[in-house]
Amino acid sequence: MQTEKIKDKYIGSEGKKALYDIHLPVNDNKKLILFIHGYMGFKDWGAWNLMQEYFVSNGFGFCKLNLTHNGIGLKDVDQFTDLDAFANNSYSKEVEDVKLFIDFITDTYHSFELILMGHSRGGAIALLNGNHSKVSKIITLASISSISKRFSDNEMITNWEKEGIRYVQNQRTKQMMPHNYSQYIDFLENKETLDIHKCCLKLKKEVFVFHGENDSSVPIEEGEELANYLNVTLHKVENADHVFGASHPWIQKDLPKELKRVADKIILILNS
Repeated sequence: MQTEKIKDKYIGSEGKKALYDIHLPVNDNKKLILFIHGYMGFKDWGAWNLMQEYFVSNGFGFCKLNLTHNGIGLKDVDQFTDLDAFANNSYSKEVEDVKLFIDFITDTYHSFELILMGHSRGGAIALLNGNHSKVSKIITLASISSISKRFSDNEMITNWEKEGIRYVQNQRTKQMMPHNYSQYIDFLENKETLDIHKCCLKLKKEVFVFHGENDSSVPIEEGEELANYLNVTLHKVENADHVFGASHPWIQKDLPKELKRVADKIILILNS
């Protein structure tokens, strides 16, 4: 199958640039999936490129972007070298990134039906952008159901305010990833617009919720909460962890079997 591949930069929140790539089959089905990575994630993590190729081979356009403050620089693929940006990230900035990118990408590919797909924290960002006029459907993969839950540890918040910064270790790179206290302030100032529950109740789009039964990072109970908010069926993925069997780097030529099951189900749904 002939395809068109483009890699370039977009301008997101605070005028900051980040990388994106888009892959289109020549004989496409006029459906374009926009994939949003999660916390400490990036567009080229693990098996995401392979997942992109799989959807393209089935007639879908597929686009991935790095969020502007995810810590991956403009010359990097999988290294967190922009820790200042990471420290100053916020949920609001990620929501704005995706909104601006939707406006940007649909100006060029306006004839496509745009489908948002988000993993983990990216699932929340997809839902919070779900009522954008250019979005037709939303797919969440192992999504969080609440942002406020991420700030529920009162002792952590107290220490964070006192120190002005806190660190969380990246389990893959072993880097201590900085989080400025401004991230919490941003949440407090935008609590209403970042309320996933309220957002789900207002959504008028089709949403498909997938969650691994063995997810230890975002428990399946959060997937159940989302499905309940949205009044939809939860697609439970048997034996699947938070990343559906993938890891970074992913050197195998085939998708992990759990992720392939998810992709096959999504293709079936979107083609029906």
